[in-house]
Amino acid sequence: MTSAPAVAPAPILEIERLSKFYSSRDRRAGGKAQRITALSSVSASVARGELISLLGPSGCGKTTLLRIAAGLTGWDEGTIAIAGAPVDGPRKDACMVFQHFGLLPWRSVVANVEFPLELDGVEAAQRRDRAMELLKLVGLENHRDHFPHELSGGMQQRVGIARALMRKPLMLFMDEPFGALDAQTRERLQDDFLKIWSKVGTTVLFVTHSIDEALVLSDRIFVFTPSPGRIKRVVQSPLAGERLGGDVRAHPAYGSSRNELRHMLSGTEQ
Repeated sequence: MTSAPAVAPAPILEIERLSKFYSSRDRRAGGKAQRITALSSVSASVARGELISLLGPSGCGKTTLLRIAAGLTGWDEGTIAIAGAPVDGPRKDACMVFQHFGLLPWRSVVANVEFPLELDGVEAAQRRDRAMELLKLVGLENHRDHFPHELSGGMQQRVGIARALMRKPLMLFMDEPFGALDAQTRERLQDDFLKIWSKVGTTVLFVTHSIDEALVLSDRIFVFTPSPGRIKRVVQSPLAGERLGGDVRAHPAYGSSRNELRHMLSGTEQ
């Protein structure tokens, strides 16, 4: 008897021929309005539980796509849906982590993490339990009563990640969350975030300019062209299976993969 082929699960994020335009006035052309294409006919899909990096030069539309998916920015052509529902604004189950931490300075660490469920009207004991669970996950349970100014940048970003996970989101959108940190802290947070992600299983869309960061973190890498933004290549990371058990940066394939991505971005790949 021949068994039926397995049916692939529906993607959690579906993007079809998505385009975004801006208007700008050129003084050299007498102030005439011009249309600038930020994204041009982008199509992609993301499976549930994947960690996808959007990699490309500044101005290529990575953050624009991220903000559209998060419901923070509109678009002009095409479609985009999360779990089969068209994106038409921010969703409680699709949360954003920004480069700048955005913590409320007058609230303690635990009160910052609790904030989303406080807005949802969840009773105090339940939201405190959830906040402490996440603070333990990010390694900050002993800093629950500190205030943001008493924390390092890396610790503040851990608080931001914990806060973003409070609602158990289907998707987590991350806009260069480690970009403002020093190199050592950034590397440590990349490793720590992978451990967090492996435990919560949330689908992640991660914007970065860093080839190294994309290789360390990703299942797949969406490589963008310069403006107007298109997905030039979708690269299955050859190191994805090594992320949680060893040192990806010391893997024999790391250097060659990095070089291949560098050539893709510069337009000089073979």
